[in-house]
Amino acid sequence: MSHSTHTPMMRQYLEIKQEYPNILLFYRMGDFYELFFEDAQKAADWLGITLTHRGKSNGAPIPMAGVPFHAVDNYLARLVKQGKSVAICEQIGDPATSKGPVERKVVRVITPGTLSEESLLESHQENLLAAVYHLKKSKQQAQYAIAWIDLAGGQFYCNQFISESELFSELTRLKPAETLVTQDYQETLQQLGYVTKLLEDWQFDYQQNYQTLLKHFQVKNLDGFGCESMRAAICTAGAALNYARLTQQSLLGHLNHIKVFDNQKILQLNAHTRKHLEISENLFGEQEKSLFTVINRTKTAMGCRLLRSWLHAPLIDPQAINYRLDIVTALIDSQDLTELREIFTPIKDMQRMFTRIALGTARPRDLTGIKESLAVLPALQNWLSAQQSSYLTDIAQQLNLHESIFDLLNSAIFDNPPVVIRDGNVIRDGYHQELDELRYLSNNATDLLADMEEREKAATGISTLKVGYNKIHGFYIEISKAQSDNAPITYTRRQTLKNAERFITPELKTLEEKVLSSQSKALALEKQLYQALIEKLSPEVESLQLTATQVAQLDVLQSFAEIASQANYIRPEITDKPGLHITAGRHPVVESFQRDPFIANDVIINPQQKSLIITGPNMGGKSTYMRMTAIIALMAHAGCYVPAESAQIGILDAIFTRIGASDDLSGGRSTFMVEMSETANILNNATSNSLVILDEIGRGTSTYDGLALAWSTLDYLSKKINPLTLFATHYFELTQINQSNPQIKNLHFGAIMHGDKLVLDHQIHEGPTSKSYGIHVAQLAGVPRQVIDLANAYQQHLEQGKHHDTGEKPSIEDIEQITASSTTITDSRIELLDSINADELTPKQALDLIYQLTQENKVSG
Repeated sequence: MSHSTHTPMMRQYLEIKQEYPNILLFYRMGDFYELFFEDAQKAADWLGITLTHRGKSNGAPIPMAGVPFHAVDNYLARLVKQGKSVAICEQIGDPATSKGPVERKVVRVITPGTLSEESLLESHQENLLAAVYHLKKSKQQAQYAIAWIDLAGGQFYCNQFISESELFSELTRLKPAETLVTQDYQETLQQLGYVTKLLEDWQFDYQQNYQTLLKHFQVKNLDGFGCESMRAAICTAGAALNYARLTQQSLLGHLNHIKVFDNQKILQLNAHTRKHLEISENLFGEQEKSLFTVINRTKTAMGCRLLRSWLHAPLIDPQAINYRLDIVTALIDSQDLTELREIFTPIKDMQRMFTRIALGTARPRDLTGIKESLAVLPALQNWLSAQQSSYLTDIAQQLNLHESIFDLLNSAIFDNPPVVIRDGNVIRDGYHQELDELRYLSNNATDLLADMEEREKAATGISTLKVGYNKIHGFYIEISKAQSDNAPITYTRRQTLKNAERFITPELKTLEEKVLSSQSKALALEKQLYQALIEKLSPEVESLQLTATQVAQLDVLQSFAEIASQANYIRPEITDKPGLHITAGRHPVVESFQRDPFIANDVIINPQQKSLIITGPNMGGKSTYMRMTAIIALMAHAGCYVPAESAQIGILDAIFTRIGASDDLSGGRSTFMVEMSETANILNNATSNSLVILDEIGRGTSTYDGLALAWSTLDYLSKKINPLTLFATHYFELTQINQSNPQIKNLHFGAIMHGDKLVLDHQIHEGPTSKSYGIHVAQLAGVPRQVIDLANAYQQHLEQGKHHDTGEKPSIEDIEQITASSTTITDSRIELLDSINADELTPKQALDLIYQLTQENKVSG
């Protein structure tokens, strides 16, 4: 596009737009951010704003759309939720001195993974920028890498893996808001629902990114961070850092270290397990009815985010787990948890506020939020110190109160300042003498003029003298015509009126200049003082973030204590012996949402019997029982009390689940293929210290294929891997496997027939079940009666006939005969009932009819 035919302003726009070709450019013009050409058309569609035109390009009108600058956050939030990015272009020049268009530049780029503004962030969820890469030419085993930055929280991590499946499992745990990728992964991740940003391969270059990290952290090597030899991780970390710095137009000094996230120290949960256990989202992708929602009793946004993180990354170090449990126990024993929770209530999202200080984007209310949060710390420390627990008193001693920072903010900032500094009245009176004087001049001009008037009357003896002001002539001293000749020599005539003369004096001229410029000078000075305050706080961000982390951790632990007290959870015993022994365990989510009391069940898995086969009717409780076991184990590893009467939990290295059935239509995989893929993942990755949950293996194919696969899967698990296994099945033949393998035990959920009704007891029992009750469950589900009758007849035919004994399949003729006998209605009782009019029957006729129907019923039965 030729720029020569455009106005100077449009040429400026097009030059800037060339640097940001694939994202929207919000170009500041007065009180609006304007968009032009294709950007305007996209924004009109995505935001529902009006599309207009401005000028022409090559004879055609230029599309134009805009949003008000004061409401820009609302529009940015909507774009970010759609996965879009925006470059914010501001006026940085002075319109009064500019020749031609005011100088403009992009001051930051808003992308889904690099948000720090409160208005754009979900307070209860981390907002991560991730980068993934496959270092194909590396001689190292670990060629797959990921790095991620929580820009708002000031965290920077990296890791690398041997397999691609480990990489994708980590992505599932993190759920980044934006992922930087090469062409290798873009399509795959987009199909999985990730927002991606395509980078060129050279942006992941090892040498370039290694030097980027050294320069950023101002170190000679990365040994101090534990990642010197992690070539693949360095590629991703440098790429993520460069991208974040580019978007923020900042050096990101608050990211002052990088940590290697050691997956070997957490309980491994793959994508399927996280989904099946509904840790933070239910099966429909909603937060409702998830484990996180049920146990969350945190009082701060920081604690809420950390709780989610802990549930997705449970610990496997018994000492670390027991440390958390010890603090939870101490909090419960305090008998004063309500007071502690009240102390937490005023604490704001300090982590993100401190980050905005480091980025130089903090608003006045961020500073008051920090001040209000710091004001709580002495009460928090006093509460902890007053407890009879060394764990809590140690936390109290480690808590930094940041008293000097609180005093600074308390003296510098008004309690309820405006949202932005440009509105003024942010810096508190008394903080700066010159600012106080300017404000006094601006706010008290009338009083100042009245004081001068009294002084001048006294000095001159002129009773008609007045000191006044108008917009045209400014300040003046007015004397009546009759007394104007008595004006002192220091008075200079400014204006002659019909009945008076107006004068100015050097003192009044000086006052006029001060008063008329005081408001603008006060605002300019206030901005300088505010910026100086931010710069003074910036070096303290690292120390402040440590305190915020302590507060968040304590908030999660008090949340654990609160839910334990409310829901009657108990402390699990963490052991180094393999196995699970849960007495009267309950599923925390099901228990929370069902109206009837939850029927608790025991779980006993030990080295002698590490595999449990669970049979019983559908809806009998098999799936709930297995999920309950996994969730209790997960909660214990996270350092949380668990819903049971007692629980001994052996340390696990991973939890694997294969529950439910679903097609992968986008990937072209059937239900059975999905089932087998998940099963293969378990068989290839589980160890003897894993917990494996398998539900209905083999049901997506023929009976004999399915039974063979189920049998071989369980046999392989038990003999070759030997993990803790819960295996639910409807294949009764499979229950005989324990005859050749004593490590496998049969359990079942009971049910009894009451008349023709099925009653489920939801209680686990020893041994296999006697039958499936599938037809009865179908009846409960509302399947038509004729279908149920036909199914019962067909089942009896299979169980009693030659096909059941010989293994032969029934013929078409057999099936048609069963169908005919089950569906042909030759019942004279129905014909008799249809022929009568009940309203016309006498009592004697009605009684005779009952006798007749009863007799016919005995005959037909």
